[in-house]
Amino acid sequence: MDLEARFRDVLPDVEFCSLRLEDESQEFLYVRDDIVLPVRSSADVGAMVTVVDGGGIGYAATADLTTSGLAKAVEQARAWAAGSRGRTVTDFSKIVMPHPKGSYTTPVRTPWESVSLADKIALLREECARVGGDPRIVQRDVSISWVHRETLYLTNDGGRVEQCFDHIVPSIAVTAHADGQTLSRSLGGRGYCRQGGYEVVQECGLDTVGPELRDEVLELLSAPDCPTGTMDVVLDPDQVILQVHESIGHPLELDRILGDERNYAGRSFVTPDMFGSYRYGSELLNITYDPSRTEEFASYGFDDEGLTATREYLIRDGILERALGGHVSQQRAGVPGVACSRANGWTRPPIDRMANVNLEPGSATLDEMIGRVENGVYMKTNTSWSIDDSRNKFQFGCEWGRRIENGKLTHLVRKPNYRGISATFWRSLAAVGNESTFMVLGTPNCGKGEPSQTARAGHAAPTCLFTNVDVFGGE
Repeated sequence: MDLEARFRDVLPDVEFCSLRLEDESQEFLYVRDDIVLPVRSSADVGAMVTVVDGGGIGYAATADLTTSGLAKAVEQARAWAAGSRGRTVTDFSKIVMPHPKGSYTTPVRTPWESVSLADKIALLREECARVGGDPRIVQRDVSISWVHRETLYLTNDGGRVEQCFDHIVPSIAVTAHADGQTLSRSLGGRGYCRQGGYEVVQECGLDTVGPELRDEVLELLSAPDCPTGTMDVVLDPDQVILQVHESIGHPLELDRILGDERNYAGRSFVTPDMFGSYRYGSELLNITYDPSRTEEFASYGFDDEGLTATREYLIRDGILERALGGHVSQQRAGVPGVACSRANGWTRPPIDRMANVNLEPGSATLDEMIGRVENGVYMKTNTSWSIDDSRNKFQFGCEWGRRIENGKLTHLVRKPNYRGISATFWRSLAAVGNESTFMVLGTPNCGKGEPSQTARAGHAAPTCLFTNVDVFGGE
């Protein structure tokens, strides 16, 4: 309340002014090869002021939250707005900014601080020890990352939004080496990212999955390489989310489509005229932006421009409907978007960022999808990715593969890879798994922006079957 009063005291006479406070605490616990590494913790607090005036826009960040500190930031932002007048990509005075009121809080059943540090470290040490015991195991990593983040968004016309988030990322990975081969198995490709409390650690299976990963990686050491050829591919959710992230999420970010990101993170093969008519995938492809799953990694009530977050279809029955663009980008492009203008901290202005981008479940069971394949590979867990700067041509690799022959799972194969072109690949989607195959995952470190920003992205997806895919081995 004191900060809000100080902000109201220094409000300038401009068309729009906002303050976005970010207060973030982090803790990272890590055990490698039975050695407890130093606990890393941090705390960071500050505010970003945005001013729109005379068609220009300006920003100023400050860690000085006193009245004089805020006043200085406001004047700096106002000066930048004046300096950018007539030189920006759009007339910002023509964009009516939201003045939202509301709140959002991550549901937490077991608070992080309610479990002692000693108990958390003991769990990591126990799980690290459980995946050892074989001389071919050369590295064992177990960790938990926790972030607590509180934000306050204020505007000059009475807007006020408070939000509170808790993010948990449990991870376990086992690496083995023999006969010149080095292979790894991990928990979801380190993609088990959720909002919630310490209960997420139990829900992800961190205390049970280690021996299974160890056995799988040892078995892969003696497996043949994945064959090369055109065949069908069944992808587990922990690989489907990477496919969604790279070949749907990034291409639909509206600032890429507008060309803002082409000098750094790249542009997009998608153009504004495609929305409403372009066939992005088969009619089984349904992609949503969904902030309503409160356990998902990038759920929130309002984005960092104050837009209310609501569930929307991006692709419905294979047809492209909506972009991943926030309020300002939507007005610039004249294209429908979503509440996804986000910043990774108080030192950065918000940009268009994918949040919870999900592939909706279908009706097929895993057995039904396997049974439809005469010649193919079942792949799990992303290990490598490469995609061009238009987010079009791609090549991805997985940790684990098993051959499918005449509708049956047969022997393991190592280093399975596949490649394709984004829209062509999604048009080959032949079956979508039901709820029993569906998983909520994510990524904690998606990079984009100049200056660079690292964002959290949530993804949920079922197992999927694709036909006539270009598959090849790691050698």
